[in-house]
Amino acid sequence: MNDQWPVTLEDLETAAQVIQRTLPTTSSAISWPLLSQRCGCEVWVKHENHLPTGAFKVRGGLVYMDWLSSAHPEVKGVIAATRGNHGQSVAFAAAAKGLNASVVVPHDNSVEKNRAMQAYGAELIEHGHDFADAFDHAQNIAVEKNLHFVPSFDWKLVHGVGTAGLEFLRAIKHLDTIYVPIGLGSGICGMIAARKALGLEEKTEIVGIVAAQANAYAQSFAAGQPVETDSAHTIADGVSCRIPDPRAVEVINANVSRIVEVSEEQIKTAMLHYFTGSHQVAEGAAALPLAALLKEKDQSSGKRIGLILSGGNVDASTYQAIINL
Repeated sequence: MNDQWPVTLEDLETAAQVIQRTLPTTSSAISWPLLSQRCGCEVWVKHENHLPTGAFKVRGGLVYMDWLSSAHPEVKGVIAATRGNHGQSVAFAAAAKGLNASVVVPHDNSVEKNRAMQAYGAELIEHGHDFADAFDHAQNIAVEKNLHFVPSFDWKLVHGVGTAGLEFLRAIKHLDTIYVPIGLGSGICGMIAARKALGLEEKTEIVGIVAAQANAYAQSFAAGQPVETDSAHTIADGVSCRIPDPRAVEVINANVSRIVEVSEEQIKTAMLHYFTGSHQVAEGAAALPLAALLKEKDQSSGKRIGLILSGGNVDASTYQAIINL
C-alpha cells in the first residue's frame, strides 16, 4: 500500500479481503421505522457496533497488522495511544498475528473500555489528562522499548475502515446524505474514499460531525487549515480530539459538505433515541450523526439519509444515566 491520496477501489477491495480472513461477516445496515419517523426522512443505519470489538476501528487494525507482519516480520510488539476503540482494535488484531500489544490511555478513561483492551490481551498503561498526553507518552515508550507505534491515523487504517463505507454505499443505493462522526479522521476519510471509488461524489454528500466541546475539526474546516484547541472534554470520548491530523484535515476540508457541531445534551438525547428507536446501544461518538440529523431535521425531509453508528462501547453507569433521562 502506498501513502498517498486518493485511496483506490482496489485498495478498499484488497482491505476487505484481508478483513474477511478474520471476520467473514462484518456489519449490517438497517432502516429502523421509529428512527425514520422521528427524523422525518428515510434513515439507514450502518451498524459498526455489531463488530467483535464493538466498533468500526477493528477493520483498520486488521489491515494495518497484516501489512506490518508482512513488511516488518522482525516486529514482536506494538504500542498505541487510545481512548478505547483504537486500542481494542490494536489488541484484537495484534493477537491475531501473534504480537504483543500495549495501549496508553489517559487517566479517567472509560473503565469498561480499559477492561476490554486488557481482555483482548493488551498491557494497559495510564498516563496524562487527555489523548494528546497519552499519544506523546506512547511514542516515548515505543522508542525506549523498541516497540512499533501504531498511529491513530494512517492510510492503511483508512483502507481498512473505508470498507465500511464501501459496504454501505453498495448495499443501500441512492443515499442523499451520510452523516459521519469525526475523531482523528480515519472513519470519515474512509467514507470519502469509498464514495470517490464508486464515483458517487455528485449523488451523495458527506457531512462530518463533532462534539461542540471537541470541535478542532470544525474550526479547521472554517479556517481552511489545522486548528488545535486547548481542551476536548465531551461524553463522546471517541471524538475527544484537540490536535487534528493535517492529512485528515486536507481530505475532509476538500470533500465534505459541512461539519455540524452538536451539544452534550443533543448527544445524550441521540443515545437515548437509538435505544428507544432501535434498542441499539450507541456510545457518545456513535450518536453524533443522529444528533446532527435531528438538528438539521427541517432540511432532510423526504430524503434518504445514512448514519454511521460507529460503536457501542459505553460504560454501564454512563449509559444508565442517559436512558433514565
